[in-house]
Formats: sequence, C-alpha cells, structure tokens
Amino acid sequence: MSSFDAKHFLAHCPRTPGVYRMLDGKGGVLYVGKARDLRARLSSYFQKRVDSAKTRALVAKIEAVETTVTASEAEALLLEQSLIKTLRPPYNILLRDDKSYPYIKITTSDRFPRVTFHRGSRRPGAQYFGPYPSAGSVRETLALIEKVFLIRNCRDSFFRNRSRPCLQYQIHRCTAPCVDLVSEEHYATQVRMAIDFLSGRSREVTRRLTREMEAAAERLEFERAAELRDQLAAVQAVQQKQNVEAGSGNVDAVAIATRHGLAVIEVLMVRQGRVLGHRSFRPDTRGEDNQEEILEAFLAQYYLGERDEQSIPKEILLPMAFPGAEALQEALSSRYQRQIRLAWRVRAGRAAWLNMAKTNAEQTIAGDLAAREHLESRFHALETLLEADAPIRHVECFDISHTQGERAVASCVVFDQHGPRKGDYRHFNVTPDQGGDDYQALEEAVRRRYQRVVKEEGRLPDLLLIDGGKGQMRRAFDVIQSLQLDNRILVMGIGKGPTRKPGLEALYLPDGRELVPGGGDSALHLLQQIRDEAHRFAITGHRARRAKARRSGLEEIPGVGPKRRKALLSHFGGLKQLRNASREELARVEGVNAQTAQTIYDWFHG
Repeated sequence: MSSFDAKHFLAHCPRTPGVYRMLDGKGGVLYVGKARDLRARLSSYFQKRVDSAKTRALVAKIEAVETTVTASEAEALLLEQSLIKTLRPPYNILLRDDKSYPYIKITTSDRFPRVTFHRGSRRPGAQYFGPYPSAGSVRETLALIEKVFLIRNCRDSFFRNRSRPCLQYQIHRCTAPCVDLVSEEHYATQVRMAIDFLSGRSREVTRRLTREMEAAAERLEFERAAELRDQLAAVQAVQQKQNVEAGSGNVDAVAIATRHGLAVIEVLMVRQGRVLGHRSFRPDTRGEDNQEEILEAFLAQYYLGERDEQSIPKEILLPMAFPGAEALQEALSSRYQRQIRLAWRVRAGRAAWLNMAKTNAEQTIAGDLAAREHLESRFHALETLLEADAPIRHVECFDISHTQGERAVASCVVFDQHGPRKGDYRHFNVTPDQGGDDYQALEEAVRRRYQRVVKEEGRLPDLLLIDGGKGQMRRAFDVIQSLQLDNRILVMGIGKGPTRKPGLEALYLPDGRELVPGGGDSALHLLQQIRDEAHRFAITGHRARRAKARRSGLEEIPGVGPKRRKALLSHFGGLKQLRNASREELARVEGVNAQTAQTIYDWFHG
C-alpha cells in the first residue's frame, strides 16, 4: 500500500497549468499527465471513490508526485508529450507508431523524370505527393500512374545502361525514353498530367485529354485518338471510384471504437479531395475504456510526435469533443506555425468521410475481437495438451538461420493472447566456434536473452519453444537450468517428424514426453504459427547480416571512401555489376580517376 500523503501534497500544490509525474518507490515514473489546474486535476485521483480500476491500481503504487509549472495548458501539453515519448510510463495510453509515412516522388529535375515510392527526408529536385497511409496504397497509385501516363519507374543506373526497351515498354507501362522512343516534349506532357492528377486536379486532366482526343480525331490520327480515349477512360474510372469527394479538402477523419478492453482508432486520410486510404491504430490502453481519454491521448501523441510537417492536414475531423480540444488545437498551431482546426460538428462531404472512418473502426475492432477469441481458444488447447500446471499466456520461440555456417543469426519472437508482439522481437548475431553448429548458436542466443531478462527484471515466458528436435530442446533446457529458471519456464521443442510433413510435427519435453497432436489440433496450429514466424524472422535477420557483409567488401579497397562507394553502387546498380565492370567503365564514374579504377579492378580480379 502506498505511504504517499496525498492530503499534505495537495495542500501545497499550485493551482496553475503544468505537468505532473507520478513516481513509484524506486523513483520510476508511473504516469505523466498535464492539467489546466494542477491541484484540481491531482485531487481527482485521491477521492474516496474512484470508478476506474486502472486509476485505483495506479494510486496504490504512488510514492511521490513531481510537478512542473507551465505558462499555459497548450505548453503543458507539449511538455507532456515530450516526457511520454522519453519515459514511456506504464500507466499512460501509449501509441506505438514509429513509421514514417510513404510518399510518391517524381524526379522533376531529370530530363526524363521518374515516378517512385519514397519514405524519409525530402530533397530538392523532386515533387512529393502524399502522405499515403500505407505502402500498399502508394503501390496501387504508382501502378495506375505507370499504366495511364506511361512514366518510367526504373533506377537511374538501369535507365542509363539500356540499349533496348525493357519489359515495362512491352506491357505498355512506359514509353521507353531510355532508348529515345518518345520525344522529350511528349514525355514532359505526360509528367505534367501525372502531377496534376496526383495534386487532385483530375478534372483538368480529363478536360485536357478530351481536347487532345478530339483534335487527334479531326486530324484523322485515329490510332492516337484511341490511345487518348483509353487514357481518359482510366482517369474517369478513378474519379468514379472516389465516391466520397468534396472539392479540395485536405483533412484527416479520425474515429474510435472500444470494446472489451480493446481500442481501435482509424485515421482516414484525404488530400486534395481524394481519399488516399486509412490506417488503423491500436493504442495500449491497459483496459481503459473512456473514449474521450483514449482519443485525446492518441491525438496528442500522433500529431505532436516527430512528424513531417507536410503530413499534418489543415483540418482534423473528430467523432466527439473532449475537454482538452482547445489546448490541443493551440499546441498544434504553435508547433507547426499555421492554423490547424479540430472539428466535430461537420456536414455533407466531411460527414461522409467521418462516417467512413467510423465504419472502418467498427469493422476493425470486430475482426480483432474475433481473432483474439480464436487465439485464446488455441492457448487454452495448448494448456490442455501439455497438461500445464500454470496458464500459458506468453510464448517465446527461437530459430537459427545461416548459410553453410556463415553469418549465423538467431531469432526470438514473442506471442501472447493478442498475437505477435513484434516490438519485443529480437535478433542475435551468434558466433559458434564451428560454423553450422546450431546447438552452440542456440545455446548462446538463449543464454544472452534470459541473462538480460533476469538482470533487467523483465517478463519471462510461460513457454519457451525451440524450432528443432530433442537435441536442440535439451541444449536450451540446460541453459534454463543453469540460470535456475527451470521452475518458471516450460521448455519444448517442435520437430518436423520422420516424414517432415506439416501436421505430423512431434513435440519434445524435458521430462521425456513426445507428443504428436495431429494436423487437426488447434494447439499445434498455434505452435506452427509461432514456429513459422520465428523461421521467417531468422531468415530476415540473416539476409540483412549477409547483405551488410557483402556491402562492406568495398570498405577494404584502398582509396575508396564512403562517397566513392556510394557513387560506384549508384552508377552500376549493385555489387555484381561492379565486379564485372571494365577499367574504362569504372573510370567513367564520377570521382573515380584512371588510377583508382585500376585499383578497384585489380581488387576484384586479383
């Protein structure tokens, strides 16, 4: 029970805007909050009757409260978000969103511009369109741009070295500017129309195509008129697909759905009146079901985080008002140095966008609940199969990947009743004494993993699953025993069985049991899913390590620094082409003289 004297603290607490931090007995931050009136807000936590179970659990752990006074509530909100991001307090509603949004990029400074997927910082010499909510929505739009406007998507190194048209030309996705099959003027016209289309000016594009089609028909250029007709039909089909359109709106429509301890927030992105798609977020609410509180926490973290200014719309449509809306709007406008409006009473097209976001949020949470129920039944089946003495709620699985013993990587994936916890996945670069010794590699990875978990007082798994047979399982169990964790962690191996057919896997336990559940067993389906994810993650890590090693081969060449390495790889498009290059070809790379070209050639050819 907390020994914190709330009455004495509140008597000396200021009645000003500010930020408060609630601390546990070890000085760790439990919760960070902001308030217009610190005393009034903090006193609400220490009432005799508090409805929220989450708040009661928090108050029971409080040993101290620290406050920071600010000039305004908006300033307090900005400081609160900075502290939440830095400290990640366990009782705050936390948003896991560390991905930058993708854009479409057109390299307008090139003689024949390229259209491509882009994520990251922007550079001069190009135009960027977006942001898009997902990579899938970008690729869908890119495919349309290539099909309708026939703009190249190839890398410059590929483009410069063509002597004949590639497959893109054959399937009518490019006009082959690489071999001068299209004039620079005509290509520039297509690029301008693509830019207009991506900027939301699709009606101007249709009018231009209509004029050109009619002019071509008058000149009796029927083949050209037919091409323009097909282009026009494709653009009109996209316009019809955008069935919710309201002028040149540049907004995000945000909706929330909560049910049974889960929360889903849907962000529908509309730019220049076009719905680019939507993205689902599942903030960690610790069972909190107050929609206003969850929405306010999400909006502050999402829009005040490290975001590209261009990705912030002029208007954010909300399903409801909440007490901190005014402060959030002021903080957003201060942060981005322009007016950003929060709106929840909307009509016409904006109401349709908001309803679309609400529908998607409800569908997403319904799917999540169904998946959770299905996953929970699999966990219960696993407990029954293994005759476990304690509930199994947290499973970790290890696998090893290497190429003939080289660059070995161990993966550790984590599953609970909500599915994979990808933020907790880990890779281990393992170095067995003998290449290809999976047993030693596995032992090293398991030891490193659980030594650290014990040291940091982290969460131990209920079940440790090893992708392998008796031998791998036994080596992992020996490590767990040496760490004195065998009474807390159940260890099991999953082998492919004598026929190596899916569904006939055998399960190996340290007490000598061997179980063959059969292909229809739901517990085996869960174990297969976890095992396959560990295998995928191990291969991903191994490929990344192998690719890094290959790239680093250039670092050993005398006289070739970072700039030259980048220029060489950019010019030739890869290490294989670089190895096969002649001295003359190497010397044509910017920054590489004849002497350096000779050094590089000798390095690769002995």
